[in-house]
Amino acid sequence: MSNRQTKTDVILIGAGIMSATLGTLLKELVPDWEITVFEKLASAGEESSNEWNNAGTGHAALCELNYTSEKSDGSIDISKAIKINEQFQVSMQFWSYLVNSELIRNPQDFIMPLPHMSLVQGEKNVAFLKKRFEAMSNNPLFQGMEFSDDPEKLMEWIPLIMKDRVLNEPIAATRIESGTDVNFGALTRMLFDHLKSKNVEIHYEHNVDDIKRTSDGSWELKVKNLSSGSVERHTAKFVFIGGGGGSLHLLQKSGVPEGKHIGGFPVSGIFMVCNNPDVVAQHHAKVYGKAKVGAPPMSVPHLDTRFIDNKKSLLFGPFAGFSPKFLKTGSMFDLITSVKPDNVLTMLAAGAKEMSLTKYLIQQVLLSKEQRMEELREFIPNAKSEDWDLVVAGQRVQVIKDTEAGGKGTLQFGTEVITAADGSIAALLGASPGASTAVHVMLEVITKCFPQHIKTWEPKIKEMIPSYGVSLLEHPELIDEIHTSTSRALRLSNELALVR
Repeated sequence: MSNRQTKTDVILIGAGIMSATLGTLLKELVPDWEITVFEKLASAGEESSNEWNNAGTGHAALCELNYTSEKSDGSIDISKAIKINEQFQVSMQFWSYLVNSELIRNPQDFIMPLPHMSLVQGEKNVAFLKKRFEAMSNNPLFQGMEFSDDPEKLMEWIPLIMKDRVLNEPIAATRIESGTDVNFGALTRMLFDHLKSKNVEIHYEHNVDDIKRTSDGSWELKVKNLSSGSVERHTAKFVFIGGGGGSLHLLQKSGVPEGKHIGGFPVSGIFMVCNNPDVVAQHHAKVYGKAKVGAPPMSVPHLDTRFIDNKKSLLFGPFAGFSPKFLKTGSMFDLITSVKPDNVLTMLAAGAKEMSLTKYLIQQVLLSKEQRMEELREFIPNAKSEDWDLVVAGQRVQVIKDTEAGGKGTLQFGTEVITAADGSIAALLGASPGASTAVHVMLEVITKCFPQHIKTWEPKIKEMIPSYGVSLLEHPELIDEIHTSTSRALRLSNELALVR
């Protein structure tokens, strides 16, 4: 056993997009702070952030129907869509700052322009989509959105989906060209390369086994070097737990009251990936459908063009799977060991409430490849089984907690930050829209955990993110300005994207 002990200003647990973003922000704000990163795997961005473990959608609420709901009076509530769009604009501004400052290069290696579309069938769904289009297209955040229920126009937009389709019910789609495909794995690796150049200590194959408070208010981590087997002690004034599904266990070990009465339920994702280049070439968009009645929000089916390693791919999904692991590389005991005396009633209440989700997961797990192909054929009528393979995506641990609105054991579909009252430790839990809103979420962490510094840091934050502290919706002229500047910096206009 090693007696090695170190002290540092900041420790980041997990080398994913969240830690990469927080570390990069802090290095810009306070370059002299010492930052140490611990990651149990051999490299950065290998779990939830990896390009094969998520859909790669730049979530800006352009096509995701679950971000807009129909109210009892028949009108469409787009408030959640506005919120997510504004948060994604924050990410775009920060990425643009990094490119313009030459802190990262070649934005086309992690982000590409790609139309975002919503597609529905059936009279009722078409009526909903049209109302949604009218509500959103009048909003400056969603300028450029088009609607069509004309099969000929849809054939222009999505030929692979419309070819050989039997039109025995109404069909309609919306389309907006300002969507993106984001390779969060590539971006994560770029950011960690940058952090390494700024003398951030990054320790791969190091697992954080325990975390406890010291008498002076710092945090001491017990870290195992998985290569040598030695155990080290590392102390920091501030700790961020960004370990994906592994965050919940470490939050519980910290013992902070804010981590009590919180549980997690793991859901794995399965995608079908097309292995036929001729089929891949016929589709160029992210096309989101509508979740089936009774299905959870994360099950919205979508057919996605992806750009991975400068190669165009085509994915369809997600299908839900189940494993008690909280990470792909986790333990089969993750779920059971996350049940503690303080959250057992919350977990049991969720189990009783979510019988329909349990039933849905069982049905999904039992699907054969041919049954999955039948769901794919609702998007691509002439899809051939031999053209498609299955790929298991990342584990997503959905947060379970007691809420005023939902009562005891409410399942949360989203991204949650848990922060200790004194701001000395924070943990990131939950799932989508996650990575797309990483910059907004990490700015929240900074605001909550370092309130004494915010006034001093604000000018630099505004330099990195011009819209910081401003509602874009209330400043439409700023929306145009940001769209133009980020498109130029990230090479997202069609002309610039071709300049490789």
